[in-house]
Amino acid sequence: MMLRPRWIGALVLALALAAGFAWLGQWQLERAVESGTVIDAPSETVLPLAQVAKPNGPITDKATGQLVTVTGTFVPTDYELLQGRLNKGTAGWWVVAHVTVEDAASGHPVALAVARGWAADKPTAESAMARLANEESVPQEIVGRLLPTEAPEVPTDKSHPTVMTTMSVAALYNLWSGVDGVDVYSAYVVERTPPPGLVKIDSPPPIQESTLNWLNVFYAAEWIIFAGFAIFFWYRLVKDAKQREDEERELAQETALAAGKVE
Repeated sequence: MMLRPRWIGALVLALALAAGFAWLGQWQLERAVESGTVIDAPSETVLPLAQVAKPNGPITDKATGQLVTVTGTFVPTDYELLQGRLNKGTAGWWVVAHVTVEDAASGHPVALAVARGWAADKPTAESAMARLANEESVPQEIVGRLLPTEAPEVPTDKSHPTVMTTMSVAALYNLWSGVDGVDVYSAYVVERTPPPGLVKIDSPPPIQESTLNWLNVFYAAEWIIFAGFAIFFWYRLVKDAKQREDEERELAQETALAAGKVE
């Protein structure tokens, strides 16, 4: 039945229509992406830290990855090392610091964690840390990317229980001096310009989000449905024609049988 020339021709026509509808659906999807709205997060505009984050609370999604500036004093006795920190795929060491910032609203000191730079090996990191600890404690402007605190990690190496691998503000706060009762930012800043002897920590801006044009997506779905309907319509035509021929054949057989009995 389906191999008859007219039905083969109808199938070719249905497939051509389905291909055309599918192409239109793909075109509508491309339009949905192209005409989508990009959610622009101005993370690369340097803003005052106090404008985007407050002490003693998590930072917002909007503030995550924001470049900020703040003036504070590095505490020379509170430098720490973090090991196993990846920088462009290479494991190494972070030199992290405790910075005392003055809260503009209350005038009280606030503790802030700052990741100053990366080193490929521990001796280099320790040398830079020792040099930084000997610098004069004066207020400095710090510019860097604001990131949320990481969860503390239980040391797996029992022989070195003090080794840190995560940038946990809570863990650092317990190691810092003179912070009892002092407010703290639940986030840290990755310094944009590292001090001499350290490499800049790779901290790319947040990925921009985009929204689809849902009207185009709806049109694309319609064209896909039309493509499927073209094939289904051909199938129904063939099925109905076969059923009609079968009924006519049965009727002819019954008529012939009845005529034979009459004779």
